[in-house]
Amino acid sequence: MESKSTSLCCSLSALAVFLCISVVFAGDIVHQDDVAPKRPGCDNNFVLVKVPIWMDEKEAMEFVGIGARFGPTLESKEKRANQTKVALADPPDCCSKPRNKLTGEAILVHRGNCSFVTKANVAEAAGASALLIINNQTELFKMVCEANETDVDIGIPVVMLPQDAGAVLKQSMRNSSHVSIQIYSPKRPLVDVAEVFLWLMAVGTILCASYWSAWSAREAAIEQDKLLKDGSDEYLTKNTCGYSGVVDINTTSAIFFVVIASCFLVMLYKLMSYWFIEILVVVFCLGGVEGLQTCLVALLSCFRWFEHAAESFVKVPFLGAVSYLTAAVSPFCIVFAVLWAVYRSVSFAWIGQDILGIALIITVLQIVQVPNLKVGTVLLSCAFLYDIFWVFVSKWWFHKSVMIVVARGDGSGEDGIPMLLKIPRLFDPWGGYSIIGFGDIILPGLLVAFSLRYDWLAKKSLKAGYFLWAMLAYGLGLLVTYVALNMMDGHGQPALLYIVPFTLGTLITLASKRGDLKHLWKRGEPYRPCPHVQLQGDEQ
Repeated sequence: MESKSTSLCCSLSALAVFLCISVVFAGDIVHQDDVAPKRPGCDNNFVLVKVPIWMDEKEAMEFVGIGARFGPTLESKEKRANQTKVALADPPDCCSKPRNKLTGEAILVHRGNCSFVTKANVAEAAGASALLIINNQTELFKMVCEANETDVDIGIPVVMLPQDAGAVLKQSMRNSSHVSIQIYSPKRPLVDVAEVFLWLMAVGTILCASYWSAWSAREAAIEQDKLLKDGSDEYLTKNTCGYSGVVDINTTSAIFFVVIASCFLVMLYKLMSYWFIEILVVVFCLGGVEGLQTCLVALLSCFRWFEHAAESFVKVPFLGAVSYLTAAVSPFCIVFAVLWAVYRSVSFAWIGQDILGIALIITVLQIVQVPNLKVGTVLLSCAFLYDIFWVFVSKWWFHKSVMIVVARGDGSGEDGIPMLLKIPRLFDPWGGYSIIGFGDIILPGLLVAFSLRYDWLAKKSLKAGYFLWAMLAYGLGLLVTYVALNMMDGHGQPALLYIVPFTLGTLITLASKRGDLKHLWKRGEPYRPCPHVQLQGDEQ
């Protein structure tokens, strides 16, 4: 009875996770606008810029802007960046010569009415030492040269600030007699330790889930062998061939997953708000409680001190028979999830989110399985196209990357959706988190777990089997994802774009070379007949 309720809960948890997006995203706040090509005088790389605000010689706040395609290279060290007094432009758009006299101040102007280069030329000619352009939106925009601006020679730094930052800065200038700024652009480290630990978390999660899944499959096979030898009629009348509580994906459901996931993603994109994030938090907590409970019960059951509690049951309304161990562990799991939900905005809440997420992923990979390489290929191929479409192609229809907008939780007032593993970037001057979506672990993890189950049931050695190579392929694919992420200056990358070719390509190539492809493609398991098939054959 307990296995039935647990299987139902885990199936619901799996469904919730499969409806969530899969994405790796670095938290860049800058709009993509790379239409204008680079040319002499307008060939700077787009960089994020820190703009500390000093009021009466005391640092009061700090904003983040973006440097223009033109102008000098910005200083990367804060201690080398000069403090410069700020002045308001008159007229505010700085499209004509300012009425107020400038003597080396950084001039604050509004966006619009003329090109960015025109504003910079006017400000430089008037004696400004820097140009701060306030955007007319809450987000940033990449400032490029117009098509007819071919001879650009700007000698002052030009930085765009978001609309809210400009409003605060102007209010500060009204309330203080002396407001000054610094402008500098610290460089990101080539490799952040957060990415290393996130890689280890993803690989370790699949490793643990695969061994648990393979162990369960082997135990089921051993039990079948015993029943086959004993000729137990009781087993044959109550069971069919397969594992209890396991959900096998078929080709239709693999394709259906992409359709449902796409619809759910668009719904998130359209309805993204604070209350919608709250609903996702509740769903995540329900799945996290079930996952954490399942993992803890399975882990504690391995110790003889808890064997009696794991094998003794009590009837619970609506749930049926539940072991004493499950009943004891459940309150802890519920309290853990509730505490995370209440305090998820604190700096260390990512630890609780990762614990719940890892437990949920491991449980899903234990319950949900791909029966053969054909289903795994269809599932990962669909997910591969899904990831690319919603990260890159969706910009053509929605003018934004739907996947990235949803992952960040834009417009919700929250720091992204909860269905992510994340670690703070400790040595990155820009802060933020390195994150990976559940789908980037679960989907390839299904194929990796399948390879280990096959190896154990076929009694293949580690080197002669498929699991070692699938595991290495996943780790290498995820590593390439982070390399691409850093090469693309932090722009969001679809992880499955790199992971799927590595994992799926490795298994198919290796199976074809060894002559196992046809068997893995159709059957997916070693030739182990069910007990009733063998018994019927003996009777004949």
